[in-house]
Amino acid sequence: MLKILIPTLMLVPTIWLAPAKWLWPTTLLHSLIIALTSLTWLKNTLETGWSSLNVYMATDPLSTPLLVLTCWLLPLMILASQNHTASEPINRQRVFITLLTSLQAFLIMAFSATEIIMFYVMFEATLIPTLFLITRWGNQTERLNAGTYFLFYTLAGSLPLLVALLLLQNSTGTLSLLTLQYMNPFPLLTYADKLWWAACLLAFLVKMPLYGVHLWLPKAHVEAPIAGSMILAAVLLKLGGYGMMRMMILLEPLTKELCYPFIIFALWGVVMTGSICLRQTDLKSLIAYSSVGHMGLVVAGILIQTPWGFSGALILMIAHGLTSSALFCLANTNYERTHTRTMVLARGLQVVLPLMTSWWFIASLANLALPPLPNLMGELMIITSLVNWSWWTLILTGAGTLITAGYSLYMFLMTQRGPLPTHIIALDPTHSREHLLMALHLLPLLLLILNPALIWGWTA
Repeated sequence: MLKILIPTLMLVPTIWLAPAKWLWPTTLLHSLIIALTSLTWLKNTLETGWSSLNVYMATDPLSTPLLVLTCWLLPLMILASQNHTASEPINRQRVFITLLTSLQAFLIMAFSATEIIMFYVMFEATLIPTLFLITRWGNQTERLNAGTYFLFYTLAGSLPLLVALLLLQNSTGTLSLLTLQYMNPFPLLTYADKLWWAACLLAFLVKMPLYGVHLWLPKAHVEAPIAGSMILAAVLLKLGGYGMMRMMILLEPLTKELCYPFIIFALWGVVMTGSICLRQTDLKSLIAYSSVGHMGLVVAGILIQTPWGFSGALILMIAHGLTSSALFCLANTNYERTHTRTMVLARGLQVVLPLMTSWWFIASLANLALPPLPNLMGELMIITSLVNWSWWTLILTGAGTLITAGYSLYMFLMTQRGPLPTHIIALDPTHSREHLLMALHLLPLLLLILNPALIWGWTA
């Protein structure tokens, strides 16, 4: 565990001591080595399920894929941010990379924590670097507003969780995930118990975000710089799903009835956010809303608590992390050339950037869940378990998948096909840095087709 965490922390002195011209290459290489080392976590041979155990941290089949995804994204964020921070003074560039590194350290500690309180503290700590990223490096003046939304939605959701965890500590005497799973199920009968159930899940549902408490997400995504959007879409939303899966085991008997409204919201969100995407003019906003829709499926998969639902949710979280991060990178390459996020103003780019179009094509197809990509596998497992639970859900999930296909194709055709607008005269050619960035996003996704058992979670 520490063989990843300590090098991550040692990135900070590297960032501040490296000479200016070597700053980006050294941090990129260092973080890539960490990312490659983290792949060793995927080799889990223990019967108990927990490995890399020490006093406070451990990995198990649920947290390992998310940890590897976290480590994999740091070099990609560094690659993506090089261009737009190039004009800044060198010290600000160092602060920027330090923020990204601290975010990775917090996330590693959050996903691998064995104590729920440690998970909670790290869950909250990720707010601080993300807030700095949005409010300091965002593009438009709206970014302060977006930062406020982000902070207050997440804080308002997660304060009840702290109280709920203290109550749990009081009644069981432990908050260790290793022992809590062996506790007798609580006979949750009173109204207070039902409030406790809601408090345990609210923080994670806001973070996911569930449709209805999702308003902070499009704002934060649209205003954040590219690295902020990537880490938000790929890993921070997954903190919510991970926390829900961990807490679900403790809330056992209650969830059967209490989860109805949340599942309805989640599935309704799939249809609604998809419909919003169909009418979207802003490219980043479209990708952000599509994240809400995909996370709605994940919420529904977790809440019905079947092995298939859990597996599908984890697979979809990992696949969505890579896909949505790739789409944000592509949107950013467009933005750096045309300086607009409005799709009508930057269309027909296939004529000028043909190789970028092939990346757009693969990423759009991944977003609409083309077989045999992991995105489809996750969605199919969740939809199957939902239909098995109640066949009425088929109407909502079916409409949702149709609309998803619709807006993914709309996004691709709008940005790539058609005549080139006359105001686009001189575009930079695509750089090999951007092609490397896209390859490092989409190759893992394509390779997971060959061995999906790596991200199956507990059912493997």
